[in-house]
Formats: sequence, C-alpha cells, structure tokens
Amino acid sequence: MGVKAITDETFEEEVLNSSIPVLVDFWAPWCGPCRAIAPIIEELAEELEGKVKVCKCNVDENPITPGKFGIRAIPTLIIFKNGEAVESIVGAVSKATILNALNKVLEG
Repeated sequence: MGVKAITDETFEEEVLNSSIPVLVDFWAPWCGPCRAIAPIIEELAEELEGKVKVCKCNVDENPITPGKFGIRAIPTLIIFKNGEAVESIVGAVSKATILNALNKVLEG
C-alpha cells in the first residue's frame, strides 16, 4: 500500500475512522527536513503494512487539518489511534525515534 496522500476532505475517513493506528506526516514540498525524512516514512509504511496506515498531508494544499491540530512547524508527525491524536513528533528525527513512538501506540 505504501504512503497515502490525504486531504482535508479525506482526513476523517482515512485517519479518524481507521481501524488501525495511523501515522500522519504533515509536510510541504519546499521543506528540506520534510524531504529528508520522506524515505524513512516510506520505509515505515512498507515495514508496518497492515499494522499502521501511513499518510501524508501537504499543509500548503490542505490548511484546515493542520490548523485543527495546531501544527506550527513541519515536519510534524502525529500518530492517531481510535480517532484520537496520541503521539506527536516535531522535526526531522531518526527512524528509531518514530518507530519507538509507533511501538508505544501499538503495544498500548
């Protein structure tokens, strides 16, 4: 499945109504750190397929959703479980940091 692009219109259906946890990468094409972690996000999407849904939301094209969640810096990664934002990571971080947050949500 890989990484799924979502919009303000598809956010509720794809993320809030998901039966499995969802990692949402709030990003923009002009953002260097966003581009730096993109390969990590892709890897996680493949490695955790079936356990975690991985989505990307372009903040320039979809201003409503980032506003609802108080996104002030990108990249911001938010992990949703049962329609709730349960973990948030701001900035370009290591794969291990993201994986630790995901594992905490999957185990909890």
